[in-house]
Amino acid sequence: MVTQHEKNTSLLAHLSAFLGFVFPFGSILGPLIMWSANKDKSSFIEENSRRAVNFNLSYTLYIIILGMLMFPFAFGSFFNFIFHIDNLDHMEFPFEFGGLFGTLSIASIISVITVVKFILIIVAAVKASRGETYKYPLVINFVKH
Repeated sequence: MVTQHEKNTSLLAHLSAFLGFVFPFGSILGPLIMWSANKDKSSFIEENSRRAVNFNLSYTLYIIILGMLMFPFAFGSFFNFIFHIDNLDHMEFPFEFGGLFGTLSIASIISVITVVKFILIIVAAVKASRGETYKYPLVINFVKH
């Protein structure tokens, strides 16, 4: 039987990921600190905090990859504007649609993933408060048992 203390600690492990909205890499450090401090105290706490760490590491990796994909679109569109600045006299639109579209598409995907992350953290926290272990989707297991 899972005690109330274990439920509360697991809840905090999931909710500590919200530190990432305040501090850089706080979404990783919060759950990582909770996991390292409590991994030997309870298998329930260890499982929940480890899953929170893996989810936030995976999410950060996905955002970095998407940011790297967005980089060429954004700078290509910007430099195209700079090198065609003389066209402004003719009221032409100097941006290429592909660069701008690529940037906006990837930025939209990042925004959707961030909203989904927010929702998944809340779902995992609620499950932990009920004594259940939540399995986040699309997670790479960086930290193992």
